[in-house]
Amino acid sequence: MTLTFIMVGLIIAGLLVWQAENLWLGSAKWLSLISLVLLSTVFAVFVLNNSVANEDFVQLQVLTRVAWIKTFSIEYALALDQLSILLISLTLLLAFICVLVSWREIQHHVGFYYFNLLLSIAGIIGVFVAVDVFLFFFFWEVMLLPMTAIIAIWGHEKRQFAALKFFIFTQVSSLLMLVAIIATAYFHLLQTGRLSFYYPDWLLLDIPLEISQYLMLGFFIAFAVKLPSVPLHSWLPDAHTQAPTAGSVLLAGVLLKTGAYGLIRFVIFLFPQASVQFAPVAATLAVISILYGAKMAFAQQDFKRLVAYSSISHMGFVMLALFAFNTIAYQGAIITIVAHGLSSAALFALAGMIYHRIHSRSLTDMGGFWHSAPRMGGFALVFASAAFGLPGLANFIGEFFSLVGVFQVLPAFAIVAAVGLIGSAIYGMVLFQSSFQGEPKHVITDLQLRELLICSSLLLLLIAIGLYPMLLLKFSFGVM
Repeated sequence: MTLTFIMVGLIIAGLLVWQAENLWLGSAKWLSLISLVLLSTVFAVFVLNNSVANEDFVQLQVLTRVAWIKTFSIEYALALDQLSILLISLTLLLAFICVLVSWREIQHHVGFYYFNLLLSIAGIIGVFVAVDVFLFFFFWEVMLLPMTAIIAIWGHEKRQFAALKFFIFTQVSSLLMLVAIIATAYFHLLQTGRLSFYYPDWLLLDIPLEISQYLMLGFFIAFAVKLPSVPLHSWLPDAHTQAPTAGSVLLAGVLLKTGAYGLIRFVIFLFPQASVQFAPVAATLAVISILYGAKMAFAQQDFKRLVAYSSISHMGFVMLALFAFNTIAYQGAIITIVAHGLSSAALFALAGMIYHRIHSRSLTDMGGFWHSAPRMGGFALVFASAAFGLPGLANFIGEFFSLVGVFQVLPAFAIVAAVGLIGSAIYGMVLFQSSFQGEPKHVITDLQLRELLICSSLLLLLIAIGLYPMLLLKFSFGVM
């Protein structure tokens, strides 16, 4: 029950920090940090004790399976494999970053803020471990509701509009997924004589192609919204721009990855024939997302909005790689998922640090920061370089593997997608030059110790994966 303990622990910790802030001002952030340290240690010890010696988690390993809602055969079923372990590790790492970037930014309803943050993290972990599909949907909702609150309460000037748009997009797409879940469970009833929402049972179903096409589409739309993919992307720039720094870090670093995880687990694996048939459409949408995201990023004058559009472009590489049905491309998708999580979190953290100093996100209000903050400028240059795929950093490995794998199957798509790399270099340099080069418009303080810890930890991971990609490649050998 270790996974359950971690999720329940996050919820209990959230309730405690909510109340503790009323009794002891400033306690919420410290208690949140301590809780994450303890629960992350529990998870690390659990994984090391169970997977290093015998590689238990190369394939999906069911750890908990008990009846929950017996009337509808809904179970509380949790499982892990290497993909889940990798994404939970990324989630817990970025949870630390979220707490650290919120340290001085959040000034009102502090306890309630950290409650929502920890509750959202618990929901995200649940999404990565649930193998009863109804339970997966439950965690999907748990993940989204506190994130909506974070944007609506602690966001910037247009936070209510951004939160409402985020909520409508996610809820409408979630309802489509719920319809697909119920329809698939009903098909299981017709085929086997018993109702089941259990994912391993669904893998054994023999669904006719004409039916599986529609079921697959219900799941695909929900996950394409979360990824996001053009034309279902328009919530993302507003949500990122208006969210507090930690909200942007969590959105870009982890929530978008739940969309990629859903595509792998519940689209490609459950409906392989329908997915192969749909691949040209998905690949076309992916290439459009790559080019459109890069073009729109170049046109932005808002620091966070530029990074938000770049996320659309980068996640397009993930979708393209997944629907190439190629092992190398799949490995590239896994590395890109993690690399983008780290690099986008770093850029949004920098955006929050700059906003804290000059109270503006506009690139027209920036310039010449290098003169007064050279350490911040150095990190910004490396993180911008990571975003456009500089060799030696993790993003390069992910995009290289993705394009090589896609080229073996869909060469025309790979060639067009490669143009997006040129676009990312252009908007990356525009971002850096507009904020750190030129005549100084503001004199700002350089990175402090807490900020150095945030930037250094993310940079070290980007370099480590870029120089030794086997750190991540080993997680994908047993999955596709």
